Amino acid sequence: MTLTPDLLVSAYCQGIFPMAHDDGQIYWYDPDPRAVLPLDAFHIPRSLQRTIKQNRFEIRYSTAFEQVMRACGQPAPGRKTTWISEEFVQVYTLLHRHGLAHSVETWRDGQLVGGLYGVAIRGLFAGESMFSRETDASKVALVALVARLRERGYRLLDVQFQTPHLSRFGVVEIPRRVYQQRLRRALAVEAEFM
Repeated sequence: MTLTPDLLVSAYCQGIFPMAHDDGQIYWYDPDPRAVLPLDAFHIPRSLQRTIKQNRFEIRYSTAFEQVMRACGQPAPGRKTTWISEEFVQVYTLLHRHGLAHSVETWRDGQLVGGLYGVAIRGLFAGESMFSRETDASKVALVALVARLRERGYRLLDVQFQTPHLSRFGVVEIPRRVYQQRLRRALAVEAEFM
């Protein structure tokens, strides 16, 4: 099956998302439970608050979307392979051009040092992946993302799977049926990322 922007939008609106496996095949996921980051219960650890106060990073939105995706797809400590194939880069970049995929970037001295990307459809933001080349760079991007989603009226930040990295920010797991209810409410809301 070939990924297209229309197929992706349809899938996200149903609570389904794709990932490529090492064999090159694309698999579709609808986890139960589903991990979400409640926007009203977002927790910023004290050490990260200090980093933010230091203003070490410049935050930009959707100025280097493809660069962020490619950085997310590179091997990292503890991760030799990635699900972000070239096909994913191409189709999500098309989705970005249609205004439905966005990146939050952390820059330092004119260099992209961290960030994240995801899909934004009405009041849903589905976080896909993040990367960091400097300590706290991706975490600062996450804080900026949550602030923007709150300010723009988003209702649901889907992070798909619980990880130790995300749990410190207040991520919770909810049953699929509860996720589907929240997704329907989010898709009924008009929100614009940019």
